[in-house]
Amino acid sequence: MSRHLDLGCGTQPRNPYQRDELFGIDLRGGDSGPIRRANLALQAIPFDSDSFDSVSAYDFFEHVPRVLPSADGLQTRFPFIELMNEVWRVLKPGGWLYASTPAYPHRAAFQDPTHVNILTTDSHRYFTLPHLTAAMYGFNGVFTERRVQLSKTSARNPAFVAPPAGVWQRLRHAMRVRGGRCSHLIWELEAVKPAPDVPGR
Repeated sequence: MSRHLDLGCGTQPRNPYQRDELFGIDLRGGDSGPIRRANLALQAIPFDSDSFDSVSAYDFFEHVPRVLPSADGLQTRFPFIELMNEVWRVLKPGGWLYASTPAYPHRAAFQDPTHVNILTTDSHRYFTLPHLTAAMYGFNGVFTERRVQLSKTSARNPAFVAPPAGVWQRLRHAMRVRGGRCSHLIWELEAVKPAPDVPGR
């Protein structure tokens, strides 16, 4: 049985890869059952390692702080780095992360006052080979890039945004990007496990 986990799911988790079993995490979840309660800016994902074939995050990453002071105020934490560690931990080897988030420079990334983590088309390099730039901040996972794509999204769009396929689709997509009409960034990353030896880590 394949399993999927949707982060920040509310009451209705999404299942972009149509896995057999569907689970979610939300502040309004429970202590057990398919939707668990956790504040992922402060807490670990409440599932075992290597539990899921895929994880999704829809309009969620932008709400996870980049930096927080420790309880004593003498140190700092990097909640988004910690969350990416957790996503990597709960994915099975070869598992996929699918994320959709408002992205720079579109105004959708900035207009909501609760958006505190603005990503760009290069942000994934902090978590993927060969760069793994986030290792200097404590990221210990390894992902490879399957797809990074700007996208025009809306509430009417399906749970999974497919990459543009034909010539006309690719041309239309390029025109949307050039015209600044793509508000969201799609990440599809694949978990590499066990993590290979990486120089500098």
